[in-house]
Amino acid sequence: MLQGILGQLGAGLSNTGLTSAETGALNSLANNAARGNPYAPQIGNYANELLSGGGATNQAGAVNQNYLDYRGALTPYASGSMIGNNPALAAQLAQIQSDVTNQVNGQFAAAGRDFSGANANTLGRGIAAGTAPVIAAQYNQDVANQRAAQDAAYAAGNTNAGILSGLQQQGVANKGHGVTVAGNALDAGNYGANAILAAEAQRRGIPVQALGLLAQIGVPIAGLGQQKSGTDTTTQEMSGVDQFSRIAGGIGSLLSGYGAFKRSDMRLKEDIAPVGTLFDGTPVYGYRYKGAPAYHIGLMAQDVEKITPGAVIEINGYKAVDYRAATEAARRIHEAG
Repeated sequence: MLQGILGQLGAGLSNTGLTSAETGALNSLANNAARGNPYAPQIGNYANELLSGGGATNQAGAVNQNYLDYRGALTPYASGSMIGNNPALAAQLAQIQSDVTNQVNGQFAAAGRDFSGANANTLGRGIAAGTAPVIAAQYNQDVANQRAAQDAAYAAGNTNAGILSGLQQQGVANKGHGVTVAGNALDAGNYGANAILAAEAQRRGIPVQALGLLAQIGVPIAGLGQQKSGTDTTTQEMSGVDQFSRIAGGIGSLLSGYGAFKRSDMRLKEDIAPVGTLFDGTPVYGYRYKGAPAYHIGLMAQDVEKITPGAVIEINGYKAVDYRAATEAARRIHEAG
């Protein structure tokens, strides 16, 4: 049996090279890598644009000019030069003066006293009385307009400063983002070389991995025929029965998951449904192993680990259970009861 196993391993040593499918896949990866990353130029351009600010301040001039135009339009009002210079005010005062003059002169003419001193005195007082409230009201309005224009100019200045500051900050942020994208651009430029190195590493590694696997299996089995002890060269021959027992036990361990331990990790199972509990409270489930049609009844390693941690080990990342150890407490409880 030992010679048969070693014979099969020996035959496997001649098949550790790349298969045609593996060779084709690696050649395809190398060919694609040689063409490089097709998006490398665009990524590089994007990085350069961000490093220069990304155009965040391109509209700063237009924003500032809008503010200057607005401030210029407000200047006559904000400076006070419009106080008393309202064109409409002159026309209104002229109309008041004409109305008062006609009324007063008409009255004095009817009394035969036109052009008298009283006529002129009354006319002056009438014009003053008619125009004074209008002038005062317009003055107050002009002052109010001046203050409103000054407030508007101040608010516009603050708004303009805030917008320009925001644009500058965005430009700085774009430059910072550009530093990150620059790294991506370098990675994109090196994509082809890195992909070729990865493909060639697989081309070298696959045969070595296959040889290593065969060595891990073959060397221990080949050494089962003799056993050395001490520092001398004395050998102890094992009987055929002992050899068969050790080989069978070793292979059985590989197949069953390390001797008495059985793979029972819930991650390997599906269609899981509780069906009861053991006498010590360990849950029992019905389930199927993933991809297998047979239905089983048994334990979940995760449950056993909480109650009897010594009955659980991990094999290749999955938990396995020694059912005898896991059910010993339940057996004792049942016998005691």
